Amino acid sequence: MDDLPIIDPHFHLWDLDNNYYPWLSDGVKPSAFGDYTAINKTYLIGDFLADARNQNLVKAVHLDVGYDPKDPAGETRWLQGMADKHGFPHGIVGYADLRKPDVGDLLDEHMSYANFRGIRQSMNFHDDLAKTYLTAPGVSRTTEWRRGFKELARRELSFDLQVYYWQMEEFLDLARDFPDVQIILNHTGMQVDGPSHFEGWRNGMRVLARAPNVACKISGLGMGDWTWTVESIRPYIEEAIAAFGIERCMFASNFPVDKLFGSYDKIMDGFKSITASYSPDERLALFHDNAARFYRL
Repeated sequence: MDDLPIIDPHFHLWDLDNNYYPWLSDGVKPSAFGDYTAINKTYLIGDFLADARNQNLVKAVHLDVGYDPKDPAGETRWLQGMADKHGFPHGIVGYADLRKPDVGDLLDEHMSYANFRGIRQSMNFHDDLAKTYLTAPGVSRTTEWRRGFKELARRELSFDLQVYYWQMEEFLDLARDFPDVQIILNHTGMQVDGPSHFEGWRNGMRVLARAPNVACKISGLGMGDWTWTVESIRPYIEEAIAAFGIERCMFASNFPVDKLFGSYDKIMDGFKSITASYSPDERLALFHDNAARFYRL
C-alpha cells in the first residue's frame, strides 16, 4: 500500500525441533484464540521475514512465547544467537515469574544478552479456563509479586502487560505505584469475548490510559474476531488511539499467532487503511517511532 518503515514490536519464533514449549510441544490445547493446529510447527526468522516480505519491515521485537519454564533465559539466549546471525530480532522481551524470590537472578541472566529489553508475565485471569493464564486474580497486589516488580524497576526494564479489561483498574494502581517503569499493554487490551463486551473494554482502556507510563500495542485483534475485516476492527483501533493518544500507541502483527486469522499484509494494510487520513508524522509514530522509543531500539 505504501513504503512506510515498520518496526513490528510484537512477533514470535519457535523451534519445535530443538526447544521445548509446553503449549506447542505437548499438543494443541484449548486457548483464547481457538484451534491453533495450523501454527503448531517450527517458525523461524526466515519464515517471519517471508511473511513480511511485502512490507518495509526494518526492525522487530520478539515477545516471550511460553518457552521451557525451567529455563526462561534459554529463550533469550536462543534469540540473541538468532539476532547475532540474522539481525532480527532487535529487541527481546523475555519471561519471568515475578513471584519467585530469586527473580532478580533471572533478570540479571536475561540482561547478559544485548537485545534484552524487559519481561512479560501474562496476567490474564478469566472464568473460562481456556482463556486464563493465572491461578488466581489480583496477583499484582500481592507482596511477593510486587517485590519482584521492584527488581524489574531497579534494572530500568520495561514490563509487557497482558490482561483483560476488567483487570485494568488493578493495573492502573500498579502503574501509578511505579511511575518510572514503562508498561506496555499487549494486544489492544485483549478483547476476546465478542461485541457485547465492547463498552466494558472501552471503559477499561480509558481507565488504564490514565497512567502516563502505560503505552498500548494495537495488535492481536484477530484473536477476538476470527473473521475480522477492516471495518470490524476499526472501532477498537479508533478507541485505543482515543484513549492513549497517538504518542502512546504502536501497531504490531502478533505473528504467527494472528496468521490464523489473516496474512501479514492483511494486518498491516488494514492498519494503513484505517490511518490513511492521519498526517505523515502520526503514521510514522504509530508504525515506527513509538516502538523504537518504548523498546529503546
